[in-house]
Amino acid sequence: MDLKKNKSFVYEQVAQAAAKAGRPASDISIVAVTKYVDSHVAEQLVNLGVKDIGENRVDKFLDKYQTLKDKDLTWHLIGTLQRRKVKDVINYVDYFHALDSVKLAAEIQKRADHTIKCFLQVNVSGEESKHGFSPEQVDSALEELASLDKLEIVGLMTMAPITADDRELDEIFKQTNELRQRLKERNIKNMPFDDLSMGMSRDFPIAISNGSTFVRIGTSFFKE
Repeated sequence: MDLKKNKSFVYEQVAQAAAKAGRPASDISIVAVTKYVDSHVAEQLVNLGVKDIGENRVDKFLDKYQTLKDKDLTWHLIGTLQRRKVKDVINYVDYFHALDSVKLAAEIQKRADHTIKCFLQVNVSGEESKHGFSPEQVDSALEELASLDKLEIVGLMTMAPITADDRELDEIFKQTNELRQRLKERNIKNMPFDDLSMGMSRDFPIAISNGSTFVRIGTSFFKE
């Protein structure tokens, strides 16, 4: 595995996708998802200049955090979070990408000692295996979230079905961005809705073309 070569490739591909969409590459944060590798390999990637680290499991997150906590990094928890584990991890998190219930939000409010930047997870595709609010549930959820001052709802996160083709991906990401824009126009306190977390190694160019500002990339960094 040539981490330096892979890292350069990822950044070049993101820059090309941004340019094609008429956007500066600086608009897009590249979150390196390190769930596939140990802390030693993650540290090598950080030493190459990666600043955003993402993990989808609490134990893996804490392991990487302990190894790399002295580095100047932004920490992203990107996977489903059980309420009983919130207390273990939330105060090390900068961005939480998978806020999928009001009850989870209330637990974060209870346990957080700083403001957590959260993405509301929306299930735009309607896929049964995916977590998150349906677009129709978002308004009522926001009413319940409005009083929670330890959460800043920075935007929306969505995941497309693994079987989706390019046309379906484009439609899912487009609908998510349209929903984000409608929510942003409402100017809700602590809910700027400036950002979109969507796009992974296989589909980030399509996500970027539809306004994504955070892409979550794992396999492309660590391919042989």
